[in-house]
Amino acid sequence: MNFRLPSFGTVLIALLLTASNASADQDGGLPEARIKELALEAILENPEIIKQAIGLLQQKQLARQQADVITILTDRRKELEEDPNAPVLGNAAGDVTLVEFFDYNCPYCKRAMQEVKTLLQADPNVRLVYREWPILSPGSVFAARAALAARNQGKYEEFHWALMSFKGGIEESSTIEIANEVGLDVEQLKVDMMAPEIEEHIRLSMNLAEALNINGTPAFVVGENVYPGLLTSEQLSKAIEDVRSAQ
Repeated sequence: MNFRLPSFGTVLIALLLTASNASADQDGGLPEARIKELALEAILENPEIIKQAIGLLQQKQLARQQADVITILTDRRKELEEDPNAPVLGNAAGDVTLVEFFDYNCPYCKRAMQEVKTLLQADPNVRLVYREWPILSPGSVFAARAALAARNQGKYEEFHWALMSFKGGIEESSTIEIANEVGLDVEQLKVDMMAPEIEEHIRLSMNLAEALNINGTPAFVVGENVYPGLLTSEQLSKAIEDVRSAQ
């Protein structure tokens, strides 16, 4: 996940509030202005206070966000792993499900393609669920719609790998060119691209990504963890083995 460190202002406010609350419990507490002066003097004399405060706040933030993610994953596990409107590769009856959010114009997703292929070849028990998440360009949206529509002709996987292997940006014209190359009926594909289930898949991808605080592609979900960014086949395998060992 992507987390942001608390700002200096946030830390300073926290320190001042702590000082104010502490003095409020004392008989004849110091004036607020003096409390602030003392807090600032303490920070200037002991700059390590800032590092310690940042560390404590970050730990609390990480723990809170991880707890939120686990709750969301628990509540929406079925949508993530068992959506009948999502493409499934690998072993459909595999013992661990790996979910990938991706965009056909994402260079890191293209690099992840070979890592995912290597994983599937090495581990016959992985069930891979794809969430088409076209966020980078209109060409990405067209390609995602076309790929999902290719399921009606039984060519999703072949078309998916071909789109991912294309050198350069994916636009409407390149998508159609690749569709022809893999033997799709392009006219039928264009009709199927307008089906409501295509829009529903993309809408749900957007919704799930937002709920899980996924900010970019690729992103992988396995077990109770979200892994943003490019992962190697070894890292993916480790994440999957961690889930198996916990079962």
